[in-house]
Amino acid sequence: MQTVTKRDVCEKIARKTENTHAVIKETVQLFLDELINELAQGNRIELRDFGVFEIRQRAARKARNPRTGAEAFVPAKSVVVFKVGKLMRERVSSTPSAPSAPQAMGT
Repeated sequence: MQTVTKRDVCEKIARKTENTHAVIKETVQLFLDELINELAQGNRIELRDFGVFEIRQRAARKARNPRTGAEAFVPAKSVVVFKVGKLMRERVSSTPSAPSAPQAMGT
């Protein structure tokens, strides 16, 4: 598996659309900024076949430092959750998975 960056995606779109990298980069950034702004306002974002982004509240809780064993209070916070859409789920599940670890041979 390799990491694909925003720059990589912009370059692919620029090649496919025959637009400049700068135009595509600005468009993608405007799109992402708008998603962030809508989520910050508490709105739910539904992109059909791709997925849904929404804000959920995590309750305050007590946690424990695994090294020291000391208890710590973790305050409540808002988190972004993503639910995969139908088309993405189908495409991702139909792609071959990464090679699995070799099986140990029996005696």
